[in-house]
Formats: sequence, C-alpha cells, structure tokens
Amino acid sequence: MSPPASGAGGGRRVVVAEDDVLTREGIVSLVARFGHRVAAGVGDVAALEAAVREHRPDIVVTDVRMPPTFTDEGLQAALRLRRDHPGLPILVVSQYVEQTYAAELLELARPGTAGIGYLLKDRIGDVVEFVEALDRVAGGHTVVDPEVVRQLLSRRRDPLARLTPREREVLGLMAEGRSNAAIARTLFVSEAAVAKHIGSLLTKLDLHPDEDDHRRVRAVLAYLRG
Repeated sequence: MSPPASGAGGGRRVVVAEDDVLTREGIVSLVARFGHRVAAGVGDVAALEAAVREHRPDIVVTDVRMPPTFTDEGLQAALRLRRDHPGLPILVVSQYVEQTYAAELLELARPGTAGIGYLLKDRIGDVVEFVEALDRVAGGHTVVDPEVVRQLLSRRRDPLARLTPREREVLGLMAEGRSNAAIARTLFVSEAAVAKHIGSLLTKLDLHPDEDDHRRVRAVLAYLRG
C-alpha cells in the first residue's frame, strides 16, 4: 500500500486501485499534485475493499482488470463497493473499450446517486482532462470516455436513429459530462442553440418533463446502455 501523499492537507480523499506499480504510482502522484489526499494506493481488490472500509474515501479510482485472473475483478469490486457504499463515487479506468463492462458499470448511474466514470488509460496522459474527470465524478456526475461513447453508439439503432447527426453529437458530449457552455464551445455554436438541440433530442427520446426533471441524465443513460 502506498502511503498517503505527504503534506496534503486538503482536497478529496482518494483510493487508487491498480495492479501495475508504475501506473498506480503515476496516478497517485498525479492526484496528489492537484491537491487531493491519496489515502491508499493498492494492487488488488481485497486491499481496495479494505482501504475503502478504513479510509472512507471521497472517490475510488480503479482498474477493470485486477489479480488474480485479470478479467473483471476491478469492475466487480466497484459494483460491490457501490452496493455497500451507495454514496461512493467511482472512476473506472481501462486499457481497452470493454463494452459489456462499461454498460454494466453505467447501470449504477441513476439520478440522485453518486458519480460514475469510465475512462481509457490513454486519458491519464492528458493530466488536466483526467483530473477534471475525477473532480466531475466526485461531484456526482457521469463521465464516459469519448471513445467508449463512440463504440457504444455504434451498437445503437432505435430510438437514437430518430436523432439528427448534430443531436447525436450533442448527446455524445452530454455523455462525456459536459455542460451546455462546454458543448457550445466545442461545437462553435451558441448556448441557445445547444439548449434547442437538447430540447429536441429529449422529445425524440420520449423523455418528457416529470416532477424531478432528470431527463438529461436519463437521456445519457438511454444513449449509453445499448
């Protein structure tokens, strides 16, 4: 187990689970650099679950493939942790787009629940984007890597077939956890245009206003589950 980051007094408490020592220490160092407190860095799911019980972190970052079989131990641990700790945000990282794992993880994303994220490890190389994703997940948002979004979209037909190319593009950016303002900057359009596209795609997905008005979250889930 890696020691907590020395001198880190603020930020979020983070537990990192990654069997590759160099990758794990890289994430630990990166997280600490941005002012968060690394409570533990571990290399297997037993240590991950123990660290969560001991440290009660604000967010867990875990690989999908962990010892001993290197299949889905990390994901299964994430599912167990979320059942045992419903308010625990979890950011899963993977070397590859594993659609079944991504879909299963995203089943945890529900309005009013803690944040969920699925990123490819290549994203860790983009320091700012990775830390921003961690912060968004810790803040209760759903964040999905654009490549995961693209591959999940390739499996979809109805009801997304009703959307225009621009509406699908907007929905994809919503799935990445982006705000209306961020979507507008990415697409070089006005926020009013983004709001219009969102209103249109929500209607086409039969997501009508309800008492809680969680249509945006439900649209993203409909988009990602496949």
